[in-house]
Amino acid sequence: MEANPDIFDRRLMRLRRERAAPHMDQVAPILEAAAEILLDRLDDTTRRFSRALDLGGRGVVAPRLAARGIPLIVSMDLARGMAMRAGGHPVVGDEEWLPFAEGSFDLIVANLSLHGVNDLPGALVQLRRALRPDGLFLASLPGFGTLQGLREALAAAEAETRGGVSPRIAPFAELRDLAGLLQRAGFALPVADQDRLPLEYRTPLGLIADLRAAGEGNAIRAADRRTPPRALFPLAFSALDLSMELRLLVMTGWAPHESQQKPARPGSADARLADALGTREYKAGDKAG
Repeated sequence: MEANPDIFDRRLMRLRRERAAPHMDQVAPILEAAAEILLDRLDDTTRRFSRALDLGGRGVVAPRLAARGIPLIVSMDLARGMAMRAGGHPVVGDEEWLPFAEGSFDLIVANLSLHGVNDLPGALVQLRRALRPDGLFLASLPGFGTLQGLREALAAAEAETRGGVSPRIAPFAELRDLAGLLQRAGFALPVADQDRLPLEYRTPLGLIADLRAAGEGNAIRAADRRTPPRALFPLAFSALDLSMELRLLVMTGWAPHESQQKPARPGSADARLADALGTREYKAGDKAG
């Protein structure tokens, strides 16, 4: 059996989120914009929900779920301070070890909270089990390309000042992988898509301050914890483009239920695609024309 990856120091992540909890107002506009994009998916269903789990919502998800008339909302976070300010019934817990019984919720929302999980496939399996049949899972993650300018600027500056590179920005998921992960975890009707949230900063220090205020400091185990060279950050910041974007990957999946739409069996169609397109059908190996 393959060992689970151990990329992130979850204890360090919890401490940083705890430290960041009083400063959430500083980054609330970004979190709120991401939450609105994610929760817009609820408008695509007529299903009404009664028991929701807000996973790492940092005070912007639970109030929006309550405004939609959901009577019971549990807010779980790795850090106690974050859970207490989230807006639902607070629970301190780890996304890698969910403390909920099977079928506890009919809606789970994870807004920018799963990208620091070491075993994302395992976490998705647990989240699917925590849903009742026909329950809905919504999640957003920063996607590949987010903070790419900062990643490259830091790598180039560190290579110049130290002769090597240490990971300073977390690895992010790619869109093409997410629908497959949902399917492997047992979700029905899995969908993954992408939105973009443009960001503009006046100074590099403003960007760094926002990352810290959101509890998004570097928690990669392989990071070099030595004091960086004095010239590293000024050199990196001198090459940094302050116009950037948060590439928001959105996952949607349902806990399986017999009432859900099923894909048609191969060969069961009663009409030919070529007829619908008004074209000629060719067999494999035939040349058109």
